[in-house]
Amino acid sequence: MARRRHPPRPGALADLAPLRILTQIIALQVLYYICAGLLIIFTALVAGKEVGLDLLFSWRSLRGDITVGWMLGLIWMLNAFISVIFILLLIARSKLVPDFAITIHFIHLVVTSLYSHSIPTYWFWWALQVASAVLMTSLGIWICQYRELRPINFGGGGGTSRKAGGSKENAENGDADGVGYGRGRGRGRGRDGAGEYEMVSMGEREEDNV
Repeated sequence: MARRRHPPRPGALADLAPLRILTQIIALQVLYYICAGLLIIFTALVAGKEVGLDLLFSWRSLRGDITVGWMLGLIWMLNAFISVIFILLLIARSKLVPDFAITIHFIHLVVTSLYSHSIPTYWFWWALQVASAVLMTSLGIWICQYRELRPINFGGGGGTSRKAGGSKENAENGDADGVGYGRGRGRGRGRDGAGEYEMVSMGEREEDNV
């Protein structure tokens, strides 16, 4: 007897699909390098420095004892801050942010090591990677959780307001005409203007009938 297959939980397989994860990693890494490259080119041109791939991929350019190293450090931190926007647009899941943020910096370590033909040995480079990963992870989780916790607006607010306004208007008109559903005696004029009427209690009507 064949077992009944339960339908997958909505979004479960879609979020963990290997092809989708690979596509997101490639897209984030490309955007990460494009943004960093634009920032480095702009800063180098303004500072009058020579533009080259070493500023982007070589760990030897990130030194704490020269001005260029500190300038590149600020650029990479700014790049991490901007990359949070890419994570929000492409990932948008707070629980997946640490994995993608660490993956981006791990791939950058591999690319930098291959380009420089050695593993980075400068403490400034390693400290910068840790600070960049922490910034990207913490800020990415916060902004994704903020988006996830936002209330969903299904619309229809105008109809409710109109309904409430109409009820209030009807209540005011009813009070003005003297029409109500309270107990006791009252006098008012009909809506059709036919004449006045008087409201009496049930006890008085029984006495009149007797």
